[in-house]
Amino acid sequence: QVQLVESGGGLVQAGGSLRLSCAATGITFSRYCMAWFRQAPGKGREFLAAIKWSGEGTFYGDSVKDRFTISRDNAKNTTYLQMNSLKPEDTAVYFCAADLSWYASRWAPNLRLDYWGQGTHVTVSS
Repeated sequence: QVQLVESGGGLVQAGGSLRLSCAATGITFSRYCMAWFRQAPGKGREFLAAIKWSGEGTFYGDSVKDRFTISRDNAKNTTYLQMNSLKPEDTAVYFCAADLSWYASRWAPNLRLDYWGQGTHVTVSS
């Protein structure tokens, strides 16, 4: 039984920072690329960031590059999303996902990835 569990969301003021975590169980973690997506109220899913199997490469969506950083700790079966300089427009439910494949520049919200977490809410106030 595979489970991805996000944590670390909450309420933060504009300009502040949050670090989201995604803990994986039931998979050989190092065999999976990890990614973060979000979905704001009334909007579609948006790709944010992805990281290769051992952290040897990353790819970011245009909307968050230079503000968000993805990382992973394979010893802890956990991937992270460090979010800085947060804006009210970042308010959304944030999801992590896992997939055996690396999609390079083709990372997109319509990918049929292997596993998804339940999401964690992030609210950025002005």
